[in-house]
Amino acid sequence: MAWTPLLLGLLAHCTGAAPRVHPHLAQDSGTGVALTLSSAGRPGSRVGGNNIGSKSAYWCQQKLGQAPVLVIYHDDERPSGIPDRFSGSNSGNTASLTISGAQAEDKGNYYCASHSPWYIFGGGTQLTVLGQPKSAPSVTLFAPSTEELSANKATLVCLINDFYPGSVKVVWKADGTTITRGVETSQPSKQSNSKYAASSYLALTASEWKSYNSISCQVTHEVTTVEKTVSHSECP
Repeated sequence: MAWTPLLLGLLAHCTGAAPRVHPHLAQDSGTGVALTLSSAGRPGSRVGGNNIGSKSAYWCQQKLGQAPVLVIYHDDERPSGIPDRFSGSNSGNTASLTISGAQAEDKGNYYCASHSPWYIFGGGTQLTVLGQPKSAPSVTLFAPSTEELSANKATLVCLINDFYPGSVKVVWKADGTTITRGVETSQPSKQSNSKYAASSYLALTASEWKSYNSISCQVTHEVTTVEKTVSHSECP
């Protein structure tokens, strides 16, 4: 394509700019994402003057350690080499960049500029594309074995599988009260299906186990919170 002075000016401005990034957006791979710039003003995406729809909107993508790349110009035009999953629109007081089926390679910082007759950059949005859709943990809680109880020991095991992203918080409770002594929780490890697994253990004496009405393992993940409970009265 023929680069007009207007576009070259935008690229020069874009390359030299280092706006502060305010919002952060995490998106599942293969799903759509839309970023907007409003003349009414929103955190990290601000322009002044009248409706942005009366101006031309431009979008730049900047990956870590790389120079910014123009992905949309004149509201909805794509430069050569930009995938067609990137599209733009501009109407009223809102300009939008849409990525249909976001890929891992699309992660980075995105900035919008308008030209009428100068460029005004929004604060930017940091886009993180997850490697796969989020997945809630599967939690299984095991009571102590009879063999262990006969040795005056009681170890409860909480197995946590198939969660993504790979971060969970585990809390043990005895009769509804948080208990921390005797707790050991592993770091999450990646499974063969690229999801994560972890385990947590609560070590008690047999008499402690029998003194409680119930013991629960509460697992908090960004998708959901799962709590499993066992009682010595329900065990053989």
